[in-house]
Amino acid sequence: MIDLSNLSPAPGSTHSRKRVGRGTSSGNGKTAGRGQKGQKSRAGGAPRVGFEGGQMPLSRRLPKRGFKNIFAKNIAIVNVEDLNRFDGSTPVDIVSLRSAGLVRGQVDGVKILGCGDVNVKLEVIVDAVSASAREKIEKAGGSIEVCGG
Repeated sequence: MIDLSNLSPAPGSTHSRKRVGRGTSSGNGKTAGRGQKGQKSRAGGAPRVGFEGGQMPLSRRLPKRGFKNIFAKNIAIVNVEDLNRFDGSTPVDIVSLRSAGLVRGQVDGVKILGCGDVNVKLEVIVDAVSASAREKIEKAGGSIEVCGG
C-alpha cells in the first residue's frame, strides 16, 4: 500500500545537483561554467533587472501619463432589467448575482443602476443603488437594503 511514509520518485526522474568549481577533472572546475573574465563571472556581478549597460532604460524612455489610484474600489454594475431573471423567493445579494453570472471576478461591491424596468417583487441587498433603480424596485413592490459601500 502506498502512503506518505513510503513515497519515492520514479527511477531516473531525479538527478544529483551539479557541483561546480571542484577541480579541473570534474569538468566544471576553474571558472565553474562562468566563462572567462567580466562582470558576470564575479560574485554578485549580475546587473540589476532593467539595466541596459548605461543606456537610458526603456522604463525611463517611455512617457508616463495619468494617475493610478491604488485605493480605488472595483464596483460591479448591474442594471435593474437584469434582475428580472430572479423569481423573488430568495434575496438578491452578491452570492445570487454571482451564481446568475451577473457579477464575475474580484469585486469590492455591487451597485444597481436604473437601466430598464423590473417587474418582479425582489428583496435586494447590495452595496449601493442609484435613485432611479431604487424607485423602480420599490415601484414593483420590492425592497432594498444597502449594506457597506
